Amino acid sequence: MTLETLNLPPSPPGFRGLHPDLPIKSYHRRLPHWRQKGATYFVTFRLADSLPQAKLEQLRQWREQWERTHPEPRSETAWKEFAREHFQLAEGWMDEGHGECAFRSHDLAKVMADAVLFFQNQRYQVACFVVMPNHCHVVVRPDGEWELENILDSWKGFVGHEINRRLDRRESLWQAESYDRIIRDDEHLFRVVQYIGRNPRRDELWRRWIHPDWEQFGWGFRDVEG
Repeated sequence: MTLETLNLPPSPPGFRGLHPDLPIKSYHRRLPHWRQKGATYFVTFRLADSLPQAKLEQLRQWREQWERTHPEPRSETAWKEFAREHFQLAEGWMDEGHGECAFRSHDLAKVMADAVLFFQNQRYQVACFVVMPNHCHVVVRPDGEWELENILDSWKGFVGHEINRRLDRRESLWQAESYDRIIRDDEHLFRVVQYIGRNPRRDELWRRWIHPDWEQFGWGFRDVEG
């Protein structure tokens, strides 16, 4: 499917995908990460208990097998494929609803949603997001000197503190590392936006948000009736 058949405008307001002529920085923790100044990212971050120990062990075994079949030095193409497969595995398990699922609570999900938009137009431009019971998806473009890591730390820090305060407890709410990817172009963006829009059930569409300017320009969620 192409953008022509999707009948989309060339680009939504404020979006900039992967620029072929600008430098890209990368680093690896458990997952690979790529950074480019001015780019827009698809980010997924999850609660610490969203994957049970059995699933974490499956991920560990899968990674060991991948490392055996992709010996060092590993290419950027190999790392991108690793990140894609890792995301697909983890996302499928998260959608099964493991863990406490703190964001099943309307009030706690609202804390997360409000935090995502709190510094909109100051530190970043959020295009859309969805708050799922045990994880979140966001499309965001950092502004100025703000780095994606700082933005995520700010969201997680505030929300973790606030939820622990409301639940009268002290424990780590979040998995430390997030999945993120630079959005390549308009077609990649469209697929990410629609993926985010399809995540909640019909009775939970309040969990998602898209910038009204994007809706006005034809980039809203395209719900498909079942």
